[in-house]
Amino acid sequence: MTGPSTPLAQAPQDPLIDGLNPPQREAVLTTEGPVLMLAGAGTGKTAALTARLAHLIRARLAWPSEILCVTFTNKAAREMRERVGHLIGPAVEGMPWLGTFHSIAAKMLRRHAELVGLQSNYTIIDTDDQLRLLKQLIQSEGVDEKRFPARQLAGCLDRWKNRGLNPDQIDAGESEAYANGKGQHFYRLYQDRLKALNACDFGDLLLHMVNILRDHREVLDQYRQRFKYVMVDEYQDTNQVQYLWLRLIAQGRQNICVVGDDDQSIYSWRGAEVANILRFEKDFAGAKVIRLEQNYRSTPQILAAASGLINENSQRLGKTLWTERHPGDPVRVIGVWDGPEEARRVGEEIERLEREGLSLAQVAILVRAQYQTREFEDRFIQIGLNYRIVGGFRFYERAEIRDALAYLRVIAQPADDLAFERIYNAPKRGLGAKALEKLHVLARRRGIPLAAAALEIADSDELPARARNTFVALMRDFGRWRDMAGSDNPADLLRTVMDESGYTDALQAEKTAEAAGRLENLAELARAMEEYDTLGDFLEHVSLVMDNEAADENEKVTIMTMHGAKGLEFDHVFLPGWEEGVFPSQRSLDEGGLASLEEERRLAYVAITRARRRCTILHAANRRIYGQWSSSIPSRFIGELPAEHVSQETTMSGGASLWRAQWSEHSDPFAHVAQTQPSRTATRGPGWQRAAQQQFETTPRRVAESTRSAASFAAKPRTDLTIGARVFHDKFGYGTIAAQEGNKLEIDFEQAGRKRVIDSFVKPAESV
Repeated sequence: MTGPSTPLAQAPQDPLIDGLNPPQREAVLTTEGPVLMLAGAGTGKTAALTARLAHLIRARLAWPSEILCVTFTNKAAREMRERVGHLIGPAVEGMPWLGTFHSIAAKMLRRHAELVGLQSNYTIIDTDDQLRLLKQLIQSEGVDEKRFPARQLAGCLDRWKNRGLNPDQIDAGESEAYANGKGQHFYRLYQDRLKALNACDFGDLLLHMVNILRDHREVLDQYRQRFKYVMVDEYQDTNQVQYLWLRLIAQGRQNICVVGDDDQSIYSWRGAEVANILRFEKDFAGAKVIRLEQNYRSTPQILAAASGLINENSQRLGKTLWTERHPGDPVRVIGVWDGPEEARRVGEEIERLEREGLSLAQVAILVRAQYQTREFEDRFIQIGLNYRIVGGFRFYERAEIRDALAYLRVIAQPADDLAFERIYNAPKRGLGAKALEKLHVLARRRGIPLAAAALEIADSDELPARARNTFVALMRDFGRWRDMAGSDNPADLLRTVMDESGYTDALQAEKTAEAAGRLENLAELARAMEEYDTLGDFLEHVSLVMDNEAADENEKVTIMTMHGAKGLEFDHVFLPGWEEGVFPSQRSLDEGGLASLEEERRLAYVAITRARRRCTILHAANRRIYGQWSSSIPSRFIGELPAEHVSQETTMSGGASLWRAQWSEHSDPFAHVAQTQPSRTATRGPGWQRAAQQQFETTPRRVAESTRSAASFAAKPRTDLTIGARVFHDKFGYGTIAAQEGNKLEIDFEQAGRKRVIDSFVKPAESV
């Protein structure tokens, strides 16, 4: 079956390669030895990769089962299988080793599980199961889970496993990442617990296989013998453990072909290391580098602008994209006064394009961070422009925004049970399902809202003392926040609520990129609220926004992050927010220094090369942060664009030279919503219930008419229960009523002693 590759000059006519350009043909026909297919944006790398795979099988260089072909996503694996199937027919069904890193590693691990202390029928746990297991371990070790959340530990474990580190390889410095140096200890506990459960997480699939291949030479030799060819897509996105796994297998025959673009390595926050592709030639001596540089997507002007920008990076292999397309328009750089004007300008441009007959499906707005979408969503709703959010929720549908809005709804409308139920235990306060069930039972029996039921149940023995005190503290907070709502700016109210409720603390404690993004979204929500005089006005606006999503199939503008846009293309691309601190992200620069700056520049390169016909970059001179207008300076990336390929439309003075000289260090404008407030321990004291009950007298004028006053919740004692009557309680059993105050009863229970309970929870003994 095996044989030498066909020299390119002598290659016979083959429909597999007839439509390929010379570098693509070379990549297909160079079958022996290590090959790096350095494929620029829009250069047809998928066509070349698919043709190469089909060629290996059609030329009988290997059986389908002798080729290891690795992709990053299940979608990419399906598309690869379908494309190859069109070229070679049913033979594609014989390719058991075409799939994602994790799916292939899982298949291998099933065969060798006993070598790492597992059985072949091991379970792969998901994120929820992992967090539940970690919480159990944290609790058993006496660590405060509020201070050191399980999600933070899960992030540490994920990073370590992505780097191929076992528990005994975690040094003291690494161990400090969790619980003041206990990271390694918890890693060991976690791995031991997983083995006891005959389970592993996704990170283990590759880590276990790397350990097996390293420690058991006979297994390594088996796979080196099996796989005559190894092919890897998106090699620039591999992390350390993926790299180690691939290198161990491919070092045998050396017939490895990796496809990637060092200029599009933008996922370091997932563990990807651009160094893997940069050192390919050192890892595999004699490797052939084939550059795919003919672009089939963008105009020469767009490609030249993107190439000039990425040339500023030092860590790259280098290539120059070119195209045979019409030159097209230069990249436009538009300076606007502020964020709202930025959204207005983009909206006007899109409406003009629509009038000229362009499909809205061919228009995209690519943002650096998710919080940036809010300004555009509000504007497009106002002007009736259809849009969709891709790769995430619409701004007001994100979990942290819904939580914040739920707090505000309860402040404005105490009878809003749906909102109260959402946040009574968010963040975690130790109020579980049983506490909520008790509230529902009391609320139904008395015909009162859940918040009012919380007031009543807190003054009884129906719940443990800790839960009662937690409800007391929460309801006191709502009373204070409701007082603030009558006088404070809505944005200041939100920041106070997020801090005093502990919501900000909980997100900060996670110390993850996801949590940081949620904090940014909350900061943007506060900024949006600054435009409204009252809380009622803002909540009414949100209701209209949330109701706007129509289920129609009309064409829509795409709004998404730059990261999510990789691999996509649009005729017209708008890139807003190109200012220092926003893009490049100040948080990324603070965390990663020069390496992060180069990745941010690669992200800019990816964003520009999504455009087929026209690319428009916008930057604002002012951004409003926490109610204060701050001056912004254009992104350094604007100054790095070649002037001959850029059209400037700005009212700001200066040009590219000014932009180059102007950028400097700035503090992160998107830290957390507000400074953490000291915690308060709640206890029941004289007059607390009377003060808390006042919270049901609402102050926001927009909801005053619809809110029931405290008087409507006044307790009415039952007439069938009198002092001396014998009663039954589901929790405390039989007892005799000793005293009565409104709907509160003091009962001497036969087993539990004297308890203070609500009359709704008892019934006459004779009826039991």
